[in-house]
Amino acid sequence: MVTLSDVAKAAGVSLATASRAFNGSKDRHVRPELRDRVIEAARRLNYAPNAAAQQLAGGEPRSVALVVHNIADPYFSSIAAGVERGATGFGGIVTLASTGLSTDSQIQVIETLRRQRPRVLVLVGGLQDDRDDLQRLREALADFKTFTGAGVAHVGQPVLGVSTVAIDNEAAAADLARALLAQGFTRFGVLAGPEGHLTAAARSRGFTEAMLAGGATAREPVHGEFTRDGGHQAMADLLSSGDVPELVFAVNDVMAVGAMAAARERGVRVPDDVRVAGFDDILTLRDITPSLTTVHLDLEEIGESAVQLALDDQHGEPRTVVVGGSVVLRESTRR
Repeated sequence: MVTLSDVAKAAGVSLATASRAFNGSKDRHVRPELRDRVIEAARRLNYAPNAAAQQLAGGEPRSVALVVHNIADPYFSSIAAGVERGATGFGGIVTLASTGLSTDSQIQVIETLRRQRPRVLVLVGGLQDDRDDLQRLREALADFKTFTGAGVAHVGQPVLGVSTVAIDNEAAAADLARALLAQGFTRFGVLAGPEGHLTAAARSRGFTEAMLAGGATAREPVHGEFTRDGGHQAMADLLSSGDVPELVFAVNDVMAVGAMAAARERGVRVPDDVRVAGFDDILTLRDITPSLTTVHLDLEEIGESAVQLALDDQHGEPRTVVVGGSVVLRESTRR
């Protein structure tokens, strides 16, 4: 197996010089003629004939680092498909890390990615309403940008000091509420996601305030994890109270899917006994019966836009692009 030492020897340079030619250095730069010799030796010896070799040939990194909460969630996998599409546009490849909702895990991954020096970093997912954690995350991203020179973009709330694709969750949820009010619903409940989760809170707030403004009455919101099982448990808790509203809004689709399963297990029919709506319009809804009323987001487009924002972020000030959603009424809320 060809090693970096072999490349250094063939190029007639030190191992340290060969390493800097590949990986760069903040403090010491390789003279162009030496770097060219290292590149030529690497090509001749067929050393690292992959993304690293492409980085050498192109003179800049070509990887996109993608950090999400949960790749098993179709919301994140659809955005990941858009990120991959955006990376393909400049010949890049995507590396993926999944962190859950843990700020500590996010920061640890960001610090690890510093050593890999990707061209851009895309962080996807809502944030917790914790001032200290948000500040720590802001600092980690600022350090990452300073150390690597990479562009950074976030899909979520514009509170991290980086370019952001911000989904207008509150307005879209309010649009959904008004569409359901027009169908005559007057009693509703909300499966509100994790407490302190900014995305869940915005969706819950937008829906609830619009419903109340339209004269509807609300059950106390039921909190749960931002997952299928979280929706299942939250719906089970709501149904066990005996006071079943005519309409239940889950703050994302996977929670809504879990909610419909919980209703079915208890002999509560959707939409005959209770109506259910979600948010996101994930691809797996195609296989759900009854079909789910939701808010459609173009998730792949959001992912691709995040890559472009991150690329632009390398050369300018952070900016925010606000993305709206569109209401899709389906069988799950049929009266």
